[in-house]
Order: sequence, then C-alpha cells, then structure tokens
Amino acid sequence: MTVTMRFDAAVLRSYEGEFAVEEVVLNGGPADGEVLVRIAGCGMCRTDLAVRRSAGRSPLPAVLGHEGAGVVVETGGPHTGLSVGDHVVLSFDSCGHCRNCLGAAPAYCDSFAALNLFGGRKEDAARFTDAAGGELAPRWFGQSSFAEYAMVPARNAVRVDRSLPVDLLGPLGCGFLTGAGAVFNSFGAGPGDTVVVLGAGAVGLAAVMAATAAGAVTVAVDRYPERLDLAERFGAIPLRAGPADHASGPDPVPRPGLAERIQRLTDGGAQYALDTTASAPLINEALRALRPTGHLGLVARLRTALPLDPGTLDRGRRISHICEGDAVPALLIPRLTGLWQAGKFPFDQLIRRYPLAAVNEAERDCDAGRVVKPVLVPERSAR
Repeated sequence: MTVTMRFDAAVLRSYEGEFAVEEVVLNGGPADGEVLVRIAGCGMCRTDLAVRRSAGRSPLPAVLGHEGAGVVVETGGPHTGLSVGDHVVLSFDSCGHCRNCLGAAPAYCDSFAALNLFGGRKEDAARFTDAAGGELAPRWFGQSSFAEYAMVPARNAVRVDRSLPVDLLGPLGCGFLTGAGAVFNSFGAGPGDTVVVLGAGAVGLAAVMAATAAGAVTVAVDRYPERLDLAERFGAIPLRAGPADHASGPDPVPRPGLAERIQRLTDGGAQYALDTTASAPLINEALRALRPTGHLGLVARLRTALPLDPGTLDRGRRISHICEGDAVPALLIPRLTGLWQAGKFPFDQLIRRYPLAAVNEAERDCDAGRVVKPVLVPERSAR
C-alpha cells in the first residue's frame, strides 16, 4: 500500500495569483472506499476559475480541477467496485446517504456545497500537503485533479471502456455532463421538441449535441460567430445576439425582437430553453420565447438579483436551476461515451490539450474565449 507519494500539481495560493506547478505530498494510501487514480487529463471548468470570486469561501492554497480522468493504480478494499487498471472518469462528490442521494439525485446532496466547494471531507485534512508540509485544502470536488495523481472516493469514479481516449474524457464528469444532462434528464427532450440554448460555450454546446442526438429542433444563441459555427456544425440553428441582448444594470433593456426571432424559428415558441450566460436580459427573452408550459433551466450561477419582466411566467411557464444536469454520473457518462462512439456526441471537437505546466496559459485562453474546453495533461508520473 502506498504510504507517501510525491508528485506535481498546479497549486493556487492566492485568489489573484497565478497557478504554480509544484511538488505536493499525499500521505497514506487509499482508505476504505477510496481509489488512487493516475490522471491522464483534466478539463478546466469555469467553476474552477470561479474560486477567484468566491470571497474567500473556497479555501486556499488548493489544488483545483474536477474534470479528471485516468487509470486506477490502487484501491482501498474490496468494496470499491473498481480494480487496478480500470479507466475511470471522475465526477462530483456526494455523501451517498442523504435523502437526495438515496433518491438518485446526488447533485442535490445535502452536503454538496461543503464536499465540493467549501472545504471537502474533514478526514482528508492534513493528508494532502505541499513539499514543505504546509496543508493544502481538502480535495476540491473530491478530486483536486490538476495533478498527476488524485485520491478519490470510489463513488466519484465511473468505469469506462479502456479502448476510449481516457485523457479526453474528464469533461464528461462535469461540463459536458451538465449540458447534456439538462437536455436528457431535466427536460427529457425528444423528437419534435424544440430547445433553445443561450450561450455556446462548453456546457451550451454539449446541450446542443445532446438535443440533436435526441431528435429535437435546436436554436443556439451567442454573440460570437465562431461559436455559432460550431453550434451549426452540431445541428443547431444559429442565432446571433448583439451586445444589447446582454445589457445589464438596474434597468436592463433587452434587444427588441430576440424572443420573436426564436419564436419564428421554433414554430411559435420553444418548449425548453437552457441559459448558460446568467444574463438577466437574455433570461427574460428566453422566457418570452417559450411556449405555454415551457421550461427554462439555468446552469450558470447568478451573482445579482434576477428581475423578471411582467408576464414572463404566465401560462404555465417555469424556471428552475439545474445542477450537474440532474445526472447520476454512473448512468449518464456511459450513455455519453456510447453516443460519442456512435458519432452522435462529438465532444472531442471542443477540446484542446495543454501540458499541466501550461495551466496559466489554458486559463488565459479560456477567459479570452480562444478555447472551448482546455484539458490539462500531466507530463510525468509520480516519483
């Protein structure tokens, strides 16, 4: 059993500073129900970068990263359901025993925020340190996979086919899971339905691919032509929004006609809309574009009050927040890899690999919109 491991990881020490790739130490092997995973690749998600705006609630210094994938190298006991050599995708942490976990809704675990965002499992404290022995924050999303290795609860790890390119699969554990899960699980969209996706980033484009795979008519709204080109390639009708559509302030004025254009493209209105932008004007336009009884799902975190225009919730329209695509990862991730193998969920076209040492370049490219989904690839094994 592993006693102490030393390996490289990207450490964030301040909310304003850059990541530093440095040696970290993992003390002790897998406990009961844990597995040690050699990371092959880890997606960079907006949630990782949002730590900088957490007002100190997400503890630092920390190793972030929560879209990891790799190979199991050690297991903690016979009850993990995993074996050495298994290829796995890592997803979010959950307690496994609260009412929502038992009800197949782990994304709404009573301890979701504590386990994933604001502290991790208390038993992990002091197991993970820097080279000088200074404590690092307990595992981010149960993973901390901006690293060569990650110790994770087996509950977070989903076995996948070894023939798949495991270094590319990490984003299926969060970003792509969220967009696709919203379509498949939250909406239950199918042939003949109409879906509007606001924002053609990683989550939005995953929703577009899922809606196309489900046989729905899809409209993708974005301000960037290159993102709309991708959405069109994946089967969506592209609809460009201008800066006024995203206007914000105490009295936002949406661009006239956006809802009407969506209604024309969806034969009178969409049944479902997914917002990934957190733009209040766009959210109001999406509600106006819905058919009666239509459903708008929000996945981006709102940071200000959301003013709703009069009438937007009339006639049975509703709005809800969707966390992690309402997914049970062990069920949805194999579905997504199966769709990819069938050519119906080409998520690999959104990915650009970066060596772990280029983590800051990946963050800058992500912020600037030069890449849809960066994936960090560790360059060497543990010592």
